[in-house]
Amino acid sequence: MKFSVSRENLLTPLQQVAGVVERRQTLPVLSNVLMVVEGDSLSITGTDLEVELVARITLETPAEVDGEITLPAKKIMDICKSLPSEAVISFEQEEQKMRIKAARSRFTLSTLPANEFPNLEDTASTSAFSINQGYLKQTIDRTSFAMAQQDVRFYLNGMLLELTQNQIKTVATDGHRLALCSASIQIEIEGSTQAIVPRKGILELARLFSDDDTDVSITLSSNHIRAETPSLRFTSKLVDGKFPDYDKVLPKQGDKLVVGDKAEMKQSFSRVAILSNEKYRGVRVRLENGTLTSVANNPEQEEAEEVINVNYEGPELEIGFNVSYILDVLGVIKSDTIHMMLADSNSSALITDGEDESAMYVVMPMRL
Repeated sequence: MKFSVSRENLLTPLQQVAGVVERRQTLPVLSNVLMVVEGDSLSITGTDLEVELVARITLETPAEVDGEITLPAKKIMDICKSLPSEAVISFEQEEQKMRIKAARSRFTLSTLPANEFPNLEDTASTSAFSINQGYLKQTIDRTSFAMAQQDVRFYLNGMLLELTQNQIKTVATDGHRLALCSASIQIEIEGSTQAIVPRKGILELARLFSDDDTDVSITLSSNHIRAETPSLRFTSKLVDGKFPDYDKVLPKQGDKLVVGDKAEMKQSFSRVAILSNEKYRGVRVRLENGTLTSVANNPEQEEAEEVINVNYEGPELEIGFNVSYILDVLGVIKSDTIHMMLADSNSSALITDGEDESAMYVVMPMRL
């Protein structure tokens, strides 16, 4: 195996792939990336057995000798980052070692054979569609914050993708709050298809995709999801489980509408949160005609109170919330206005963007 590549061409794909590789591994080969060179094409693969990422690079000059080998991911990335930006890096394999040269720098890395590197097996596709990268990233970003972390209900440690005729929905919940976003896509499908993508897979997708207009091809099979662009192929295992029926969680009885300025609400709740209980983060919200008052206390008997003007006409209502959950929702709403629909002090709040109804957020109340 012998080829050359510019640092500029190699660094970004290498960083993308190395992001998938876990530092601590049970199998030594999983700390490595697989490099395969064939003619003027170089592919780099990283995996942790849950997710796999393949980046493809076109070499400026075809390889002198084709081949495949695995190299330590972190070391090769650190070497690449430390070289000058205009450097051209040459790779040459000599038995079990890889010799790397750039200008006056010389490195010799240990390797492991390519046949030891695992790959996520292909399975027959059940659904396939294309979607704008920026559109998909935005849909994920608007819901991913509500995913559970290390919950014993393993199906909550991920995001539900639901496909119906010409529509995709992303849903995430940790049992205390729920986020739902829908987007239009071109797909012919009978009924609906559901898949739970694990947390790591979702975070990697959000990291890999940019806000540009290029399309990404998504393929779903019974146990994998694959996303592919001309330069990247990302595969993740799916979570085997049944996602809760989110439709039952959406509050239907709300009859008290609060319309407020998002920035003002965010600042107000952020200030009150300073003196909330560090563990439970509880804030008491009191609604009266035209005003929203939020109050927080902590075990040291300290108190914060904020009053802001809102559009609300209805009976007086007092309800408790985890202020972090409210701030998370306010952080992903794009427009300047938010709508909050409430029923009573024991029912969940339904929060929506004042100008965009494609996303909905449910926050359960707290007993204070």
